[in-house]
This record gives sequence, C-alpha cells and structure tokens, in this order.
Amino acid sequence: MDCGTIGAMGQRRTRTEAPKPFTLEQLEQTALFYVGRYATTRKRLGDYLRRKIRERGWAGNDDAPIDAIVERIAASGYVDDQQFAAMKVRSLARRGYGTARARQALFAAGIAAEDGEKALEESAESERDAALAYAKRRKLGPFSSTELDTDQQRKAIAAMCRAGHSFQIARALVTGSVDFLQDES
Repeated sequence: MDCGTIGAMGQRRTRTEAPKPFTLEQLEQTALFYVGRYATTRKRLGDYLRRKIRERGWAGNDDAPIDAIVERIAASGYVDDQQFAAMKVRSLARRGYGTARARQALFAAGIAAEDGEKALEESAESERDAALAYAKRRKLGPFSSTELDTDQQRKAIAAMCRAGHSFQIARALVTGSVDFLQDES
C-alpha cells in the first residue's frame, strides 16, 4: 500500500516530504484553478496567492509577481470586480438585506468604491422590496402572526437596521405604516 499523497498540482509526494516552493507557472496555474472554482475579486485572489506563498514558499529570487498575475487574470476577464459586486448585491437583496449591509459586504470583499457604485445604486432602487423580503423571512411587521408590543417592535427595528435598512424604512415596516406598504407603481 502506497503512503503517498497527491499534491495540488497532481504530483505525488510522501507524507514527510515538504511541498516544493511555487514556480511562476505553478502560481499562475493555482490562480487559474482558484478563479475557475470560485467567484472572486482581485483582492481575494491576491490574498489567496499570498497565503499559498506563505504556506509553500517561492522558488524565485525576487518577490512573487502576485499583483501582475492578478492583473493579467483580470484583464483576461476571469475576475471582474464590477460583476462580482452586482452579483453580491443582488444576492443580498434577494435575502432581504439593505444597501448598508451590501456596502459592508463589498468593502469586506475588497471591491473598490467605483466598482461597486452601480450595484449599490441598483440596491437603493430596490430597497423597499429587500425590506419586505427581510420582514417576510423574519416574520416582522405585516408578516407577524401576533401583534408586537413596544419592546418587540424596538427589537425588530434594530434587527432590520442591522440588516442594512434605514431606520425610517424599518420603523415604517415594523409598525405597519400604510404609506410604506402601498405599492409605489
């Protein structure tokens, strides 16, 4: 029985043998494998490659050209921060999260403000629908089976604010304001 394992690049090595440091070709292949498997941003791809270099080391004499690899992959269209931002914001809106929460998620993903601007504008346009989706999922406001007392209303409003909705929208929805619940069309 063979005690070897297969490494990330398909090379067989024994359990006691440390993985060899990355070469430029192996680092590029690792980056392509990552973007092929995960929707990602430039920042996340760069962070992933830096982590891999810390784990295995770098075979070259100079620093690893991580930024150049990330830019080359982005120029090829495999990484698109604007498209990632739009996808992330739409996903959060479907789950009922507001614009403020979407802005936080884009910041955490390393999306530059100009790349996420258009997606956040679209999120602001659908803020009402996202708030309703959140309230429905959490059974708040008009979707609650029981009447909420003042303390429960305060907690529900706080939950909606944490989900990225403005205080005005949260209060109107939780208290059942007729103006908010009317269709805007």
